[in-house]
Amino acid sequence: MSHSTVPRSATEADATKNTPAAPDDATGPRKGKPHPAGPGLRLRFRRDRVLLLMTLPAVLLVLLFNYVPILGNVVAFQEYDPYISDNGIVSILNSPWVGLENFQRIFEDSAFWNSVRNTLLLFVLQLVLYFPVPILLALLINSVVRPRVRAISQAILYLPHFFSWVLVIAVFQQLFGGAGLLSQLLRDHGYDGLSLMTDPETFKFLVTAQSVWKDAGWGIIVFLAALASVSPDLYEAAAMDGANRWRRMWHVTLPALRPVIALLLVLRVGDALTVGFEQILLQRDAVGPGAAEVLDTFVWWNGVRNQDFGYAAAAGLVKGVISLGLVLIANKVAHLMGEQGVYKK
Repeated sequence: MSHSTVPRSATEADATKNTPAAPDDATGPRKGKPHPAGPGLRLRFRRDRVLLLMTLPAVLLVLLFNYVPILGNVVAFQEYDPYISDNGIVSILNSPWVGLENFQRIFEDSAFWNSVRNTLLLFVLQLVLYFPVPILLALLINSVVRPRVRAISQAILYLPHFFSWVLVIAVFQQLFGGAGLLSQLLRDHGYDGLSLMTDPETFKFLVTAQSVWKDAGWGIIVFLAALASVSPDLYEAAAMDGANRWRRMWHVTLPALRPVIALLLVLRVGDALTVGFEQILLQRDAVGPGAAEVLDTFVWWNGVRNQDFGYAAAAGLVKGVISLGLVLIANKVAHLMGEQGVYKK
């Protein structure tokens, strides 16, 4: 259809001439003027002051109990004597400096290296035997169709987490001790009794079994939360493509859990040198320090029992530095695997 060209009047032409032209991009910022970077610090503080006040007590507690005690590591370079004064700060200031003497004693102490060996062995066993258990339990519970059965199963698995280590070890003593149920059954059938609770050879496996029984049910919470975020459409699409249950778990469920597994694995590696102070200490005398001494009990024994605070602080500082290095290495491995880890690149 052709459009007729009608001459405009002089008034319309003048109005068009005096009207300012619109910018080329009405949605974008105008040229020559900087784009605002957002509200300033003062405006953001006024806007979020209620949230900041709510988090202030938690921040103060973290600073008080997590960061201020780090200053006490200075005693690792001293022959610290807490009885110089009733004031701990005065005792630190007046204690003689010994430089790196405590660290030299540590590296020459065979008991320290024995505790390192036991700690690493326990970490490897718990990483291999304990870490996969919450993942398998989460997959098992997630496959249960009936909500009531799923809720009862979760409650039963969660329950041991709320037991103290004293109660857990007492239960294992009644089952696997010298006068326990297993020994009684063996004696009733003509065999010699046994006591796994006092056997140094099986102690590390016993400790791992205690950790699995107590904390595996609690560890599945994170994995169940990750599984709840998986869209059912993915399972339906995989089923329509002919994938059976195992294929759906391998190609849908496990990829959804991989970021969480990588994060928890990094955190577990960072906590490698902490394998359960209370749990080990309660059983240390039963099997002897040769099999049960770990870094935490080594620090406690030398610092609290032997009153050698500078030596114990040096051992604890070495443990902290090694743990930090393990976290950085594990996080780098997570980045190489394409996962975020504890922090992004």
